[in-house]
Amino acid sequence: MPNNTQFYATLKELKKIFSSKNMGSRLEHYVECSRDWNVHHDLEYVKKWFNEMRNNCKMEITEIPLNSCKGWINDLNTGNYSHESGEFFRLHGIRVITDSREVGSGGWDQPILAQIGFDGGLLGIIKQRFSGIPHYLIEAKAEPGNYSKVQLSPTLQATFSNLKRAHKGRKPLFSEFFEFPIDNEANVLYDNWLSEDGGRLHLKRNRGMIIEISEDRIIEVPDSFIWLSMWQIKELLKEDAWINPHIRGIISHL
Repeated sequence: MPNNTQFYATLKELKKIFSSKNMGSRLEHYVECSRDWNVHHDLEYVKKWFNEMRNNCKMEITEIPLNSCKGWINDLNTGNYSHESGEFFRLHGIRVITDSREVGSGGWDQPILAQIGFDGGLLGIIKQRFSGIPHYLIEAKAEPGNYSKVQLSPTLQATFSNLKRAHKGRKPLFSEFFEFPIDNEANVLYDNWLSEDGGRLHLKRNRGMIIEISEDRIIEVPDSFIWLSMWQIKELLKEDAWINPHIRGIISHL
């Protein structure tokens, strides 16, 4: 495998060509994407690991009528569906008046999902250097609407309702690094609001973050998480629906 000496030698040569102060992170990203620098495992191991995560997923999904969903209430006055906790999201209708779309003159009516508070949640990736080389902590996460159930997802992918534990479950793993980065000695590299699909989600946005922890920091990583190089992430984009849209959105600024 390539070593950190080669990594920094390549980066140094590029910095000689591009001397702008603002180019540092962009140049490092370019070097990261130039070859596989992962010091833990190669791409074939990652693919085998991910296929095992998919094959071993125990989540079962069954389509049921909307009015049979436990914990969800149909308000007979508004016709809207919402969670009994008042959190997560609600399903309501909208009427669209426009003549600029393929539907034709007059617009259309449709149901749409609205996140409570409109700001959806936190989407965050932890970056850590091993032997000086950047790696990113990625989860093989099962979601009921995912194609093939399991997709590669950010370190943290949680709504603010999840973070408040409105589901009465456990706190999402690694959430403390993104909610309280200073307290957890994490350096915030990126923190901005990301737009979501406006055709199905009403006024929704998510907060995307990348934080970096020190190289000597030891964190416990469950089996469903893996350290990937940026080159590996980009290569896995070539696979059929392996990388979820949240990772794509977060790394798009790099």
